[in-house]
Amino acid sequence: MQTLGLTRRKLLHLGGAAGAAFLLGGTMSAAEQLVTAHAAVDHLLLGVSDLDRGIAEIERITGVKAAIGGSHPGVGTRNALISLGGKQYLEIIAPDPTQAAYNFHIDVRTLIQPRLITWAALTTDIGATAKQARESGYQIFGPRDGSRERPDGKVLKWKTLGVLTKFGFQSVEPIPFFIEWASDSAHPSQDSPKGCELQAFEIEYPNPVSVIGALKGLGIEAEVRQGKNVRLMATLKTPKGNVELS
Repeated sequence: MQTLGLTRRKLLHLGGAAGAAFLLGGTMSAAEQLVTAHAAVDHLLLGVSDLDRGIAEIERITGVKAAIGGSHPGVGTRNALISLGGKQYLEIIAPDPTQAAYNFHIDVRTLIQPRLITWAALTTDIGATAKQARESGYQIFGPRDGSRERPDGKVLKWKTLGVLTKFGFQSVEPIPFFIEWASDSAHPSQDSPKGCELQAFEIEYPNPVSVIGALKGLGIEAEVRQGKNVRLMATLKTPKGNVELS
């Protein structure tokens, strides 16, 4: 098994579930709202200080070359993507040298090695997601409109919702932001290079109970591993065998 920032380890079973109300945009009982963190993933963000270097490293360990996605106007970043099967994908995100300002909330410019820095959970009703987050006592920012132009000229549009928490440090955020794709935008997993599949998604944190509780408040339940640092860990099935990213 090849690794990127993580030695081989026994996989956790992500328990219970969370957030179907976010994923489906409906109103359900507390039990029915739950779906696993693995299932909640829309995409994982792998931060890197240089996009070409990130693309090369992912190709080296997975055998799949990420395709350039485009730039995020006003944010200061650009990306490249690979599909992770279903409606899930990996976003390699890096500074965009053509933009003067950098406004992404996690600074990837100084990362020495590629690192999973945060993740996005899918919602089909971001208004309902925002309402439920506020009712759970969270301070939110958004929904915000986002877009990027693909190399073929097509423009993808979405809305995102961020949740203000105290858990992120070391340039890693274990609590996701939420994304709702515009109805006329193709999901990036559908036309990104294929060959990889997300097998497992794990979180490591010094105080696991606090993260578990925070995720439950947002409708997401996961078993969180105790560790000295905060880490996101993903196991991918690839043409070169299982690969673990962190």
